[in-house]
Parts: sequence; structure tokens; C-alpha cells
Amino acid sequence: MSTSDAAIVLAGVAKHFKKTRRREHTTLKTELVRFITGKKKRAEAGGDEYIEALKQVDLVIPRGRTVGIIGRNGSGKSTLLKLITGIYSPTLGTVKVNGRISALLDLGAGFHPDFTGRENILINGIILGMSRSEVKARMQEIIDFAEIGDFIEEPVRTYSSGMFMRLAFAVATHVDPEILIIDEILAVGDEHFGRKSKKRMDEFKRAGKTIVLVTHDLTTVQTWCDDAVWIDGGRVREQGEPGAIIDSYRRAVAAAETMSAETTALRAPGIELPAPTQPAEPAVKLTELDVQQAASRIDVRVGFEVTAPASFELVVQVTDSAGRVRFASTLPASVQAVGKARAKLAIDHPGFAAGKYSVVAQALLPAPQPMQELRTALEFAPAVAEVKTTPPSWTLEPPSA
Repeated sequence: MSTSDAAIVLAGVAKHFKKTRRREHTTLKTELVRFITGKKKRAEAGGDEYIEALKQVDLVIPRGRTVGIIGRNGSGKSTLLKLITGIYSPTLGTVKVNGRISALLDLGAGFHPDFTGRENILINGIILGMSRSEVKARMQEIIDFAEIGDFIEEPVRTYSSGMFMRLAFAVATHVDPEILIIDEILAVGDEHFGRKSKKRMDEFKRAGKTIVLVTHDLTTVQTWCDDAVWIDGGRVREQGEPGAIIDSYRRAVAAAETMSAETTALRAPGIELPAPTQPAEPAVKLTELDVQQAASRIDVRVGFEVTAPASFELVVQVTDSAGRVRFASTLPASVQAVGKARAKLAIDHPGFAAGKYSVVAQALLPAPQPMQELRTALEFAPAVAEVKTTPPSWTLEPPSA
């Protein structure tokens, strides 16, 4: 695509950090010996050493897209976001951002601990490009959204991590940004504010805003993002449709897990993962997902075809509109016969609140066989009965030809 249609363009970007030299405790005698023997000069001639956090990154993020960035800890994801937001300058290459940008990065970043919440709203709004009058006009809307009560008049050093997040999210999403950058910060929010934040971000998507999200929640990336970018060892490993990128990432992690503990890249975040294992033909293929609901019961039927004897796990999850898992149950299965089979799960008195949900069925097979997944929509209105401690009940119908 043309870079003129892009919200963010990175071209040949690298970011290096100087390594910290370990200081040694010395005496006058040891310094004289090092000077006489020439060791001091050789050490100084060695020069500085650097850590390459990002290496020749070329990335184009189109306007109006929601992009999820995935990868292991230490792969360079947060460094990438800090380059986009201007916190860091690139060692090499160029970063171009087209539009007003707002970011939620490190918890409490940009907040002065001794200023009140109200004062920090004013300061952050101005930093993000609004005039003083614009910030004051939206002040009450921001305060109402944050829902931190009288703490708005207290120094933010007295805030909990959840209160920090509420205020930061409220400010970042009420300054009318064209680009919103989020780095895993929403994980500290409670259930109510999580739903509220997700609704606000859905509004951003519908309004055609650009959203860049760093997260380890692969389900959110797959169900909510338009594109995914896999960062590995400081490079863009893959970019494209979320399902395909997540599958490649998982297969690469599986390949690394099969390596010896001494050589696996999982022990060193800066090292790239090995090539993804090629997906083998799965011995179990999901063919059907049917959900029937009543006032106090949900029946889930999962059909699958067995092409070879297999041991696997059949998982059923119910997720809410924000992608959070509200129910999960696993059936360990070992099937020796081939043919079509079916598993049934009865969930009594699930106690779901009114709203929209998804039912997800997964067949988890030994690597390198790919995970099988089916999903369907589910809606409760009003709430489904009362919550009771009745455990879910599985039944497995063996394969038939």
C-alpha cells in the first residue's frame, strides 16, 4: 500500500542501547599495576558495547486499522511503541506518524506523583496537543469516565494501580486522538471498567481511528484486531491476518520447546525463535459446534472426525464481548477408533449476566499438529438462572464409521 495512506510508517528503524559497564572496586596499587602492564589502555580501547533492541524494522500501519503486536517478553514490542510515540529516537532509520497520537504505556507514565488527578488531567491534555480551554471543557467528562470519586483532588501517588489506569485511560481516550497506542495496561482494570474500556475502544474502531495494541492475550488479537504483527528478536517476523500470524507464533514456540534447555531461544529473549514447525495433518478435526440453551441449562455438542488414533484435550470456553473467559471446561480424550464422534457438555445453572458471548470449542493436539477451533455466538437476556455449584457434565460418544 502507499505510505501516504498510512497512519504510521517505520523505515529501516533500529534502536541500540549502550551496555552498562560493571564498575570494579580498585585501589591505587591495582590502578598503577594496570597502567604499567597496559591493561587499562586495552580496556579503554575496547569501546562501548550495545544491545540491539530493534534491528532494521520496516512496518506500515494503515489508517483506521486495529493492529495487535505479539511476541515474547524482551522481543522489542514496547521499544517499538516508544519509538512510535516519540519517547525514544531511532538509532537508525525514520519513524513517521500521521495524526494526533495518544498512548497508554507504562503505568503512571506522564503523571506527576505530587499533583492531583485534576492537575494531571490538565497537564497531560496539554502535552497531548490540546489547548487549556479544550482540556477544561472536557475535564468533567474525563473525571466521570475515570470513576475515582474524591480521589480526583488527591495526589496521584496515593492512587492504586487500578486508579492510575482508570485516569490514564480516561485522559488518553478523551483527547480526540487519531491514533491510540496501548501497551498491556488494561490488564490491571477490574471487570466493570474492563467492559467500559472495551466499549470505548469499540467506539474508536467504528469511528475509523487507528489502534495499536501490544498484548499477550492472543484471543483478543484474533477476535478483535484487523491485523497482527509478530516481533521476534528485534525484527518483524510476520505481519498479516491475525489467525495465521498467531498460528505461526505458536508453532515457533512449540519448536523452541522441543529444543534442549541449553540451546532453546526461550532462555534468551533477544534471540529469534526457530522456524515454525510445519503443521502436521491433525488426527482430529472439529466438524460441528451446536449450542442449545434453556432457562437454567446450556447444552454444548461438539462433533469431530478422528482419522487416526489420538490422545487430545477437548476444551469448551464461554467468552464475553471483551474476549475474557467466563467459563471453561476440559475433557481429556483418548480415541483409538477412526470415524465420526461427538462430545456433549451440560452446564447447569451457569449464572451468566445478560449480554453477548461466544462459545469456543478447541481440540488441543500434540505438536506439531495445529489446534482445531470452532466458535459460535450466544446471547443471554435476562441473566440465566442462579449460580449453583453443579459441576459441568461431559459425555463422549465413540467414533462410528
